[in-house]
Amino acid sequence: MEISEKEIEAIVRSVLSGLAQKDFQAGALHVNDRTCSNGQDGIFEQVEDAIEAARTAQKEWIHRYKLEDRKRIIEAIRAASRAHAESLARMVHEETGMGRYEDKIIKHMAVIDKTPGVECLVTDAVSGDEGLMIEEQAPFGVIGAITPSTNPTETMINNTISMIAGGNAVVFNVHPGAKRCSAYCLQMLHRTIVENGGPKNLITMQREPDMEAVHKLTSSPHIRLMAGTGGMGMVHALLCSGKKTIGAGAGNPPVVVDDTADLSLAARELYRGASFDNNLLCLAEKEVFVMDNVADELVDGLVGEGAYLLDESQLTKITKLAMVNKAGNYEVNKKWVGKDAGTFLEAIGIQEHKNPRLLICVTDRSHPFVKVEQLMPVLPIVRCETFEKCVEWAVDAEAGNRHTASIFSKNVEHMTLFGKEIETTIYTKNGATLKGVGIGGEGHTTMTIAGPTGEGLTCARSFTRRRRCMLAEGGLRIV
Repeated sequence: MEISEKEIEAIVRSVLSGLAQKDFQAGALHVNDRTCSNGQDGIFEQVEDAIEAARTAQKEWIHRYKLEDRKRIIEAIRAASRAHAESLARMVHEETGMGRYEDKIIKHMAVIDKTPGVECLVTDAVSGDEGLMIEEQAPFGVIGAITPSTNPTETMINNTISMIAGGNAVVFNVHPGAKRCSAYCLQMLHRTIVENGGPKNLITMQREPDMEAVHKLTSSPHIRLMAGTGGMGMVHALLCSGKKTIGAGAGNPPVVVDDTADLSLAARELYRGASFDNNLLCLAEKEVFVMDNVADELVDGLVGEGAYLLDESQLTKITKLAMVNKAGNYEVNKKWVGKDAGTFLEAIGIQEHKNPRLLICVTDRSHPFVKVEQLMPVLPIVRCETFEKCVEWAVDAEAGNRHTASIFSKNVEHMTLFGKEIETTIYTKNGATLKGVGIGGEGHTTMTIAGPTGEGLTCARSFTRRRRCMLAEGGLRIV
């Protein structure tokens, strides 16, 4: 089951309602493969042309359009994206071969409905004897945005809303493994902007994404900010470019379960969170540290939810599939990222299964599934003698990514201690980590969780800079 039955029903109703809209019908868009130096719905042959076009559009966006215009166009983007949620989810699934189609619909709906727009751009004012001061959120200008294959169109929609709400234009460099669905999404968003009175080329991309395009983005004087969503290698490269960078890197989110926890709740939430979209979200639960005296009950609870418990032999076989051993250092086998749990079982000769969403295994803290962010529906469980060991080993597994962690406990001191020790950007208590980005929980949604650079869960405000205006001599004051 995904999140909750009521939430699924609401999402399906919303999607079906959107699909009935006549403004944008699924399949009405296509990616033009012809050379497009002048742009084809925001898609350019050369990244230099994409940058220049976005630069022109951004100036127009700032000088000709009011905040109300931004708000109106963003609402149109939400409506058009809602109408395309199902088709985008299917396209992403078919092109990347990763994740679960039904979960991708939920992700799309989350970024569509819960990405803040201009409402989070707040002006601060101070009035006193010496005059009036205001500080406002001003645009950077043109932003270069790198998007991943794991959440390609979700990230593009999320970034588009946040970045143009802040008054910016965007040049995307999408992942080559998701270039067609990303191009389709960009065309849809571009047409929506233009058909609702916005400027052409407010969002752009190079038709064929590559590393050379990334280099040109980071070296262009017209790109004022880089935003990268993906692995730590990519984030480090952007940080080394000299550009102002907002980076969302890798995570390896640990879960701590102590002996005061509601174990039925823990099993239910862990199953939902770790299996969601085959664990593609970097914030998803990746490993569990549970106190030994309740470990068996937690494992039984997960099996009761539908998880498949791997024995030692099966775990060894799946580890050989999922991980590549390079002189004792393990790396993820990318061929298996985001694959269904049932596909893993069939690959090791298990044909008779009930098509589980999640595989679980009891292992030690040194296992590669514990140490390496695998992005697969395999959840390792480590038994710990004490709560203190749970915390120590969880902090070690998280490896300083400062991304996401969670705990199941009724002990306030335990929840507080782990939160202080783990220092993550997202910290959930007694719930799936999905709730930390507003999927089944409170707060806004983002696909760019900027732990490495400190912005946290990004919104329009993250992609602006503070500007101060000072009116001296007590002007405008009436007291």
